[in-house]
Amino acid sequence: MADQNLGAYNIADLREMALRRVPKGMFEFVDRGTEDEVALRNNRAAFERIKLRPRTLVDVSGRSQEITLFGNKQEMPIAIAPTGTAGLMWYEGEIGLARAAAEAGIPFTLATGSMTAMEKVADEAGGRLWFQLYLWPDRALSHKLVERAKAAGYEALVVTVDGAVSGNREYNLRNGFTVPFTFTARNITDVLMHPRWMFGVLGRYLATTGMPRYENYPSELKNKITARPMGRSMLKSDSLNWDDLRVLRKMWPHTLMVKGILHPQDAILAADCGADAVIVSNHGGRNLDSSMAPVEVLPEVVDAVGKRTTVIVDSGFRRGSDVVKGLALGANAVLIGRATLYGTAAGGQAGAARAIAIFREEIDRVMALIGCRSVAELGPEYLQFIDPAFRPAGYGKRSLKLLDSNRAVAEG
Repeated sequence: MADQNLGAYNIADLREMALRRVPKGMFEFVDRGTEDEVALRNNRAAFERIKLRPRTLVDVSGRSQEITLFGNKQEMPIAIAPTGTAGLMWYEGEIGLARAAAEAGIPFTLATGSMTAMEKVADEAGGRLWFQLYLWPDRALSHKLVERAKAAGYEALVVTVDGAVSGNREYNLRNGFTVPFTFTARNITDVLMHPRWMFGVLGRYLATTGMPRYENYPSELKNKITARPMGRSMLKSDSLNWDDLRVLRKMWPHTLMVKGILHPQDAILAADCGADAVIVSNHGGRNLDSSMAPVEVLPEVVDAVGKRTTVIVDSGFRRGSDVVKGLALGANAVLIGRATLYGTAAGGQAGAARAIAIFREEIDRVMALIGCRSVAELGPEYLQFIDPAFRPAGYGKRSLKLLDSNRAVAEG
């Protein structure tokens, strides 16, 4: 599918389209954070505290965003983060989003809590597929998902470890949004006020598979969630520990990632357990409201394990300049979550493709304007840190590094 502009020139435009198209309760679940939303705001503010230091008179006509991630070349330094509500933004939105990712040559991560079964996504979307896993109190149920993902051909397992209990999302208690849906006068009115979503998404589910639900969940959990809509006591992961990760390493023969790392010591422990990658993340500001922004701790994690394992980062990325900053701080790649959800809500596969295209265009433009020809060249020499606490190890010890016969940059 060719890129379609959709009237969207940035991710904020797609967000506004999503806001108009989907019910308020659902939009808030995707868009908002937790408690006072301090972490949500800080994720964005952190990028504003990092400035770019451009170099000039550099021939960037042959610039490239290509990276190699887990042995595979891809044209952009991003991948799609696990977002369980893609299938509520659009009918079978996971398939549309996965197809958009495949067309762009980037990986797509399917969430445990998706509305479309992992086997169907694999059969109908293609591309490079990763599967995100939550570990439930009954580990055997989670291990069944691992075996299903293996059988379906998923090339990587992403284990989320930052959700011992659910975040305190008070707005959903007020707006009544749950999955499966529990209809109230408030949210019925909300749905009726969004007829395109009511007929185009909810209506299509009701006509085919019934009320949307977590299609990857085993029947034991589906039944209990139906009886108890929030299902929190059945799904909490407060007994999760490093031994669980070691078990998964033995079970899973492919790439294993640990998502939700904010401390360099945890990154070291994850690498010691055999993780191929750590994902520096605060769950998009949706769990612990006083957590630091991932880009604030990213340099420490890179210093701790960057030579041993792949380091990926997410949370708060809305512009190509954000991606460039994350890469310059040492990340090997960036996961994009809400931004492509907004695109999916705005226009299904075409909207998701537009979100990806926006990042491609913006990353390319920023690389040209800072005088950078490849992702491999990016480093802290392209950054200026407003907050001294942000600075990677060695920053400030400036020396000249000759990149070619016509170009020298200050390191550090």
